Order: sequence, then C-alpha cells, then structure tokens
Amino acid sequence: MSTTEYTKVYYGNFILVTRVKDELERVGIIPIIKDEGESQRLGGQGSINNGFQDLYVHNDELDIATAIVERVKAEMEV
Repeated sequence: MSTTEYTKVYYGNFILVTRVKDELERVGIIPIIKDEGESQRLGGQGSINNGFQDLYVHNDELDIATAIVERVKAEMEV
C-alpha cells in the first residue's frame, strides 16, 4: 500500500473501527484496515497495540470519508 494513495482516517479498537467501516461501506467506500497486532501475532511476535487498528481510505474518497468519520465520532460521544 503506497502512502501516497491512501490516508489514515481513523484509529481505534476493533469495535469502533468496525462501526466506522460499516458507515463508509454504506456510501460505497471500501476502506483498508491495518492491524499491526494481528500481523505480529501471526508472525510469532508479541503485540503491543492491544487490538487497535488503523483505517485507511483512498485519497479520491478522503473528503467524503473524513466527513463520515467525524459524524460517527460525534455520535459515539453522545
């Protein structure tokens, strides 16, 4: 994944990332989820990120995705 084509729009635990992912998919945005802890576990190493994941979207969809992420974050704070 080239860092110039994708931008991280959210970082959180599995449940919160899944909530944001679902909202993005509703409007046709397919995000990429990066889970360093799972990669480390599969590689036989210990994990230090405690189940947190990064959520990336393609730069072409960044404006719409950012608005959705902000809306979802505001809903979760209520």
